[in-house]
Amino acid sequence: MSGEATALDVQEGAGNLVTHFVGAEGLGERVVALDSPATDVRVIAIVAVESGDLELSFLQPDGAVAFVLVARPGAEVTRSGVVRTDAAGLLRYRLNAYGARNGSMQLFVQP
Repeated sequence: MSGEATALDVQEGAGNLVTHFVGAEGLGERVVALDSPATDVRVIAIVAVESGDLELSFLQPDGAVAFVLVARPGAEVTRSGVVRTDAAGLLRYRLNAYGARNGSMQLFVQP
């Protein structure tokens, strides 16, 4: 991601993450450290892009996909689901971007 600005607030296994970016291309995996090992958490995710495509996949500890959101130009997409943190308390997600421009991503995590 280029031109990325991220704000993260995590407290006792819950948290909020907000990212805005100018451009994104390619595939990458990221984590949010929740300090709640092997715990099911409820994730509400919101993605939007002005142009291009952005796919956000939440991953279980074994690598299986818990749920996916796909943002298309001009439409904000919201989805929620339950995801398990890994043994280190990390919430894992994968971003896959194709010419994504002027986008945002918000994650709300609840125990």
